[in-house]
Amino acid sequence: MSQNATVAPVQRSVTVAAPPERAFEVFTAGFASWWPSSHSVIAGGYEGAYIEPQEGGRWYERSKTGVEEVWGRVLTYEPPHRIVLSWLLDGEFEIDADASRATEVEVRFTPQGDGTRVELEHRGFERRADGAAIADEVGADGGWGALLELYAAAV
Repeated sequence: MSQNATVAPVQRSVTVAAPPERAFEVFTAGFASWWPSSHSVIAGGYEGAYIEPQEGGRWYERSKTGVEEVWGRVLTYEPPHRIVLSWLLDGEFEIDADASRATEVEVRFTPQGDGTRVELEHRGFERRADGAAIADEVGADGGWGALLELYAAAV
């Protein structure tokens, strides 16, 4: 794939029965409470995945043995409305530490009735030679849609 080829963003959403402050808190501070161990990229047994609550913070996973793998960085941190994360995983879900090839995951939290509409957009796939494959994976049945359902259940 050409570095200039456009790959459509993956967009998914869910509405949760909580105000934006709670929805944002569960997505960020409570990330380990809903992210499944089946989506681990680390050896040594999954302990949890975390988002550090500040711009420049790490988005990372920790094993039961204390080993940490950084999945990306917090690019924008605007509680309770929006967070943007870089995604350093390649098409094989292995870490590619070259930030120039990172894709982005933006999550917006918008009041809707008595709840919050949570909209996720994963974009920037054209930065990677394997970007179309990544988009296919995160857009598939076990990708962001299923993850947002787990998140909604935790809220």
